[in-house]
This record gives sequence, structure tokens and C-alpha cells, in this order.
Amino acid sequence: LLQGSAFQSSNTLVMASAAFQDHITRSVLDPNFSGSDHSQDEQEEREYVLDSAPYSLTLAQKMGLVASPARRLTEDEWTQIKTRSVLQEESAQPCAVCREEFLLQPQVLLSCSHVFHRTCLQAFERFSGRKCCPMCRREQYETRVIYDAAHLFRHRCATRIQACWRGYVARKWYRHMRKIICPKDKQLRRKFFEAKLQELNDSFIRYCHTDTEAFLRDIDRSLSSSRRVFQQLERKSISEPQEKDWDQIQSQVIQRGVHDCPICLTALCSINPLSEASISNHQRRPTMLLSCSHLFHQFCLEAFEAFAADSRPLCPLCRSVYHKKAI
Repeated sequence: LLQGSAFQSSNTLVMASAAFQDHITRSVLDPNFSGSDHSQDEQEEREYVLDSAPYSLTLAQKMGLVASPARRLTEDEWTQIKTRSVLQEESAQPCAVCREEFLLQPQVLLSCSHVFHRTCLQAFERFSGRKCCPMCRREQYETRVIYDAAHLFRHRCATRIQACWRGYVARKWYRHMRKIICPKDKQLRRKFFEAKLQELNDSFIRYCHTDTEAFLRDIDRSLSSSRRVFQQLERKSISEPQEKDWDQIQSQVIQRGVHDCPICLTALCSINPLSEASISNHQRRPTMLLSCSHLFHQFCLEAFEAFAADSRPLCPLCRSVYHKKAI
């Protein structure tokens, strides 16, 4: 009896050892990593579970020596996991392994709701030698290919493109409105009209003859002819006084008692015959009588006329057009 019980316990121990060896061979030495190829086309943005179908139970699992693998997650459970990942903004944050943005690179969602680059997860599993989440260290997880980060990246790119386009349209509209609407500020209004005048000048010169020197000579000739016309009109409008008119103007000067030249402020030669005796010894300087009844030294008046910029100078005192007579 003792030999039978010992033989039975020895058989049980041998079976358990064989079961453990089989389990280790199938699960540890040949693990089911997430790096296994998938037959579906990765270019299609369709979510799918990356892990292959589970192996059949090992002898140790059938004997209850090792826990059996968990059942496969259903589609509803994956939806809940993805919802939890979205609420945690896993796809909006950088990958926890490489600390880089996901952009358009393939990403995977684990059954623990953590998201990684697919290549980063494969490298971590190869380096660690076991299937373990890099964040929560959960083992025996399932992996699902998702495209949330790619969608977010495309959305951000589209938003930036639209923002740039709207900014371009707004700036273009603003520049157009500044060209056609006069501002209310004085300085801005002055710059607005200066820009308008410069634009008109540029367009005028652009459509004129290309020879600038000839164009400027034409302008000078036009100005000279205009000055001659105005001078002729002034001569016609103001007639030269007659001899009796000069006598009347001279009597007005005598009544006013003018004695000094308004330009040099020195004494004039008196035109009163009664006072000529008193100034006989004084040096006589030529004197000019104007039609406006003002007296000047001849040299002073000629110097003033040479200095004046107008083609027909005006009287230094009353600023009127005059005729002159030497007395």
C-alpha cells in the first residue's frame, strides 16, 4: 500500500513538472508579443486588435497549476477603454516611452487604457523580455491599433491652415480699406493724402514719355508761357498814369511830408521847391516816385526789385503793382 501511494505521488510530481516545463516553453520562451505581424493593411485607418488568437490551454493551466489567460475583450469593453483613454487625453500627450508627439506614426491602445507608439512598445517588449505595460506594469494585456493621435494632428494642421488663410484675408481686406477710406486722425489723414498724391504722381510719370529731361523742359516752357500771359494781363489791367496824374501824385507826397527813404531810412531829395534851398549843400541822390504815391531812392528800389522773386515786384510798403517815375 505504501509503495502504491509513493508511486502515485511520484507520478503526480512528474506530471506537474512536465506541465510546468510545457507552460514555460510555450509562454516564456516563445511569448506572444505585440510585435507580431497582422494580416490587415495598416494603411487603412480602421481600428483592430493587434494580438493574435490565444493559444490553447497548456497542461499546467488545464491542471489548475497556472491561472488560465483572461478571456478576449469584447467590442463594448474596447469602447469603454478608449473612452477612458480619451478622457485622460492619452493621445494628446507625448508617448511615455520616447517622449515625442504621436503625429501620424502608428499608435496602439492597451487594455489598461495607456497609449504608446507601436514601435516603442515593440522595442520595450523586446528589451524587457516579457509582456508588461511600461506605465502600470500590468501583464497579459491586449493591444489595439487606433488613430486618435493622427486625427488630432490633422485637426491641428487644418486649424492652423485655416487660421493662416483667415489672417491673410483679413490683412488683405484691411490694407484695401486703408487705401480707400480716409482716417480721422490728422497725422494719418495727412499720410493718407500724401500716399494718394504720390500714387497719382507715379502713375502720371509712368504713363508719360520716358525722357524725364524733356518732360521737365516742357513743364518749364509751360510755366514761362503762363507767366507771360499773366504779365500781359497785369499790364492791361493797370494803365500807366498820365502827366496830370503824376502831378496829382506828387502833390499827395508833398502834403504827407515824406523826408526819408523807407528802405535805407536816409534822407530823400525833397520835391518841394521851397525846401530845395535848405538842402542845396546836401548830396543829391536820384529819387523814384511810384504810382502809389511812395518815394524811394532809385538804387534802393532797384536793389529791392532785383531781390524780389516775382516777375513784377510789388511796392515795398503797400504791396501793390506800380509804375515809377524819376524825379
